[in-house]
Amino acid sequence: MGSGTFKVLTRNTALINARAGADIRIVQVGARRDNPAADTRGVAVTRDVFEVARNPEVDVLVELIGGTTTARELVLEAIRHGKHVVTANKALIAEHGNEIFATARASGVMVAFEGAVAGGIPIVKTLREGLGANHIEWLAGIINGTTNYILTAMAEEGKSFAEALAEARARGYAEADPTFDVEGIDAAHKLVILAALAFGVPLAFDRVYTEGIGRLSLEDVAYARELGFRIKHLAIARQGERGVELRVHPTLIPENCLIAEVDGVMNAVMVKGDAVGPTLFYGAGAGDEPTASAVVADIIDVARALNVPPEARVPYLAFAEEGVNGRPILSIEEVETAYYLRLEVVDKPGVLSQVASIMSDRGISIEAIIQKRPREGASHVPLILLTNQAREATLMGAVREIEALPAVVGEVARIRVETLDG
Repeated sequence: MGSGTFKVLTRNTALINARAGADIRIVQVGARRDNPAADTRGVAVTRDVFEVARNPEVDVLVELIGGTTTARELVLEAIRHGKHVVTANKALIAEHGNEIFATARASGVMVAFEGAVAGGIPIVKTLREGLGANHIEWLAGIINGTTNYILTAMAEEGKSFAEALAEARARGYAEADPTFDVEGIDAAHKLVILAALAFGVPLAFDRVYTEGIGRLSLEDVAYARELGFRIKHLAIARQGERGVELRVHPTLIPENCLIAEVDGVMNAVMVKGDAVGPTLFYGAGAGDEPTASAVVADIIDVARALNVPPEARVPYLAFAEEGVNGRPILSIEEVETAYYLRLEVVDKPGVLSQVASIMSDRGISIEAIIQKRPREGASHVPLILLTNQAREATLMGAVREIEALPAVVGEVARIRVETLDG
């Protein structure tokens, strides 16, 4: 990201300066090693990144080193020295943003973070400005390219999770350790930033329900298609009368929904506002230059806003009380959604009626059922249920009771369903 930002700034200098109404130039670069992708001849380079934070000639510090330890110390040091900050570090903002914004407010400086979410998609600016007149009801996003690539390979090429992950590594879409991506941690970091902007709540990374994609099977992908759905790894934030939902997990989406057609490493975010209705923002969610596009846009904004009063330079989200109009952030057990369930059951009469009875006793209605013939030589068959909306705690109680039936083999596979139409 650092080299991409350097290249965009130097390549488009005249255009950037005209749009900013100011002379933006790179004064100093802090880098612990040389990067052959950036020609830094003519620019001062230091191996001590904190030297940049203390340099009196620097007005804006751009933090692109990643992580949450050195990056946090660097950003706070820059703020204490009166520097404005631009960062693309989603983990830093998600986990330490409340502290950083409060410090920035006290120092009268700005902190901009467009590049922290969805790369080249200007979703932060959209929520803060373009949709500023709207009461945001919900947002849902495919905001991790690695998981979307894997799910696309499973759906379109019939690859297993392991095969798709290996291919993503080979193409450079997945890290050697892909945990942050495939377990949903990266998406959760981004979600709390989006939710804070949309709903005005503090950043609450520890309150996000997070579930990865490692347990998804090709069977579930195929059965979802048979029911008219695609499986996507969604980050969802929704506010209602009872509170605010923050959750990241695999989700069935109707195949005719636009976001269901977002494939490969691309990102997309749907936002529902009370005035504008549903909107969709699509583009490259990662990569040096897409992210640099967002970072440089933030630098332009900072340059143009230097005459704004200090108290208006930091997002209001850091100073809101928890919740929206007194509504709490809901635990996953309190969330209501529809569900896809896949059971392996012994092939004998009466099993379906037992399952249906358990669901009925708990007030959960079944919308669709698929019952397959037994595979050759197999003594059990797959049974697929699609439910109407139910509370998570109620549904999980039913699942535990179903799993205890003698005719049910193993665990019940469960994927939440979102229609994204209301």
